[in-house]
Order: sequence, then C-alpha cells, then structure tokens
Amino acid sequence: MPETARRTDRPTGMRYGNRPTMKDVAARAGVGLKTVSRVVNGEPGVTPETERRVQDAIDALGFRRNDSARVLRKGRTASIGLILEDLADPFYGPLSRAVEEVARAHGALLINGSSAEDPDREQELALALCARRVDGLVVIPAGDDHRYLEPEIKAGVAVVFVDRPAGKIDADVVLSDNYGGARDGVAHLIAHGHRRIGFIGDMPRIHTAAERLRGYRAAMEDAGIPVADSWMSLGVTDPQRVRRAAEQMLSGPDPVTAVFTGNNRVTVTVIRVLAERSRPVALVGFDDIELADLLRPGVTVIAQDPATIGRTAAERLFRQLDGTLVVPERIDVPTRLIARGSGELPPAD
Repeated sequence: MPETARRTDRPTGMRYGNRPTMKDVAARAGVGLKTVSRVVNGEPGVTPETERRVQDAIDALGFRRNDSARVLRKGRTASIGLILEDLADPFYGPLSRAVEEVARAHGALLINGSSAEDPDREQELALALCARRVDGLVVIPAGDDHRYLEPEIKAGVAVVFVDRPAGKIDADVVLSDNYGGARDGVAHLIAHGHRRIGFIGDMPRIHTAAERLRGYRAAMEDAGIPVADSWMSLGVTDPQRVRRAAEQMLSGPDPVTAVFTGNNRVTVTVIRVLAERSRPVALVGFDDIELADLLRPGVTVIAQDPATIGRTAAERLFRQLDGTLVVPERIDVPTRLIARGSGELPPAD
C-alpha cells in the first residue's frame, strides 16, 4: 500500500475522539474492572497470566490511564498554568523552562498561554485555566486589576506573579531589580564621561518600564545632570516608533552621546539606527540579546536572570500548595552589568 494511503489500525467500532476505557480493556481481556484497575495502578493480587492478558489488551487498544480523574479524586489536578506576555520574546524562554522543570519535579504538567499584553485576554486565559482546575497560576500580568482572581484564590488556587506586581490584590511577586539595574546602567555611561544620555523605553503604564525610567532619572540626579524632556521617550516597542525616537535624540545641535534602552526589543532597533551613523554613540541595553557579544563593538547590557525568576516563582507556587507559605512576599532578583564595549565608548564631542 502506498505511504500516502496507509492508515493506522484502530479497534473495530472505535471512533476518533472516543478513547478506550478500562471497561473496554476488561471486556477484551475477559476480566473484571477491579482486575484492570489493579494492573493499571501496579497493585498486587493479580496472577502473572491475568496481568499479561490485561497488558495485551491495553497495548492492543492503546489505553491510557485517566490521570485527570484520578488526581481530581485527590483534590489536585497536578497541573499549573503559566501566562506569559509574548511567547516569542526570548526573555520568556528560560523563564518558562525553569517553571516547567520545577513543575516536573513536583509531578505536575505545565500549560502555557500568552496574553499578548492584553488585560482582557489575560483575564480570559487565567479564568479558563482555573475552570480546567489547574492547581496554580504563574502570571506575567498585562492588566492592573487582578481582583477577578480573588474567588479562585479563596477556592485554593495558588498564584504567583512574575516580572510585574499584581494589581489591587496582595500576592507573591518575583521581579528583576528593574530600578537598580537601570540606575547601574546609566551610572556606567556617566562614569565613561557621558552627560547627554537618552532613554527609550516601553509603555509607561508597564511596571518594568516605569521602574527603569525611575532608575535612569535617579542615576542622572545622583550625578547632578538635569534631564531634558527630549532625552526621554516611552511608548510601544514598534520598530518605527523606536527608530523615530532614536533619530530625534541623535539629531539637532546638542544630540545625546549615549542611549540607555529599556528592553531587548528596543535595543535591537537602536542598534540598527546606530549602525547607519558614522558618529559613535554609546549604548547600554536592559536585557541581554542574542549575539550581543559578536557585534562590533559588543553590546553592553544589564542582564536579567529569567531562569532564576521562573524557578523562584514556581518554587513559591508549590510551597503555597503545600501550605508552607501564608504571607505574600515581593522578591527582587538582582541584575548584572555585562560590559562588552558599546557602553564604554567615550563621548564623541
């Protein structure tokens, strides 16, 4: 039979979507339901010959144990949800992996979803996961009002927020030190002689963007440098918007000599803008980016630790589920400055 015409054999009378049950296994093996249950769950009291017949029936039918029903009887579903901002953002890859590793160590399944930075979509996804009876949620919040989760939390769902605090409820949150990292990055540029330093960041309503702007302002104030309004630009991270902001800062009679970028997406666009200019401009970016060390000069960054953030959040989630955590806490994970060359360029004038 040609490969394209080959079809998977299925037991007679069985349709797609109808999974074989223990009753089907019992009928095929000629035993009772209790015997099948004992074999499936590894319990004693079954002869080797009977166990072989049951196992043959399981293999023939493609039967799989219904873990959902089993764990529901115990009051836990052995699954947790992770709501991210954007699954394509490289920051969330190691974070998600770390959450998954902790979940796996606790015998739980991780279900991922993306809010796409939409508060309504975040709420819809969170409640859909709760309706499917996940044991807990790790949430990167898109909205600023999470009172919709209060009934779920009271019902026993564990919740930990990541990257940004919850809005209008008390809950565990694990964050990067956004303020301190931004302050260190701008101070690094100041230490290399820069006074006209631009800041290009994300939407001001986002906690991380606001904290990084605050760190920028603090570093400039510490150095006694007044900040011109034209040196700051916050908004969507769309490349066209970021490009306009960078070009405006780099133009005119007193252009900035250095730029501090508020996240990895902004940094990538600013790198492209700077590559088109003959005059060197210093750059420090918040978030590391792929191949940053291979560019010339290499890109100096304030690196976050998404794996530690994800692992810490997941561990706190399971401690909530175990009943060992009661009072919500805020945990700030340190950042580190990686000097690669772009942040060490001196002012051109």
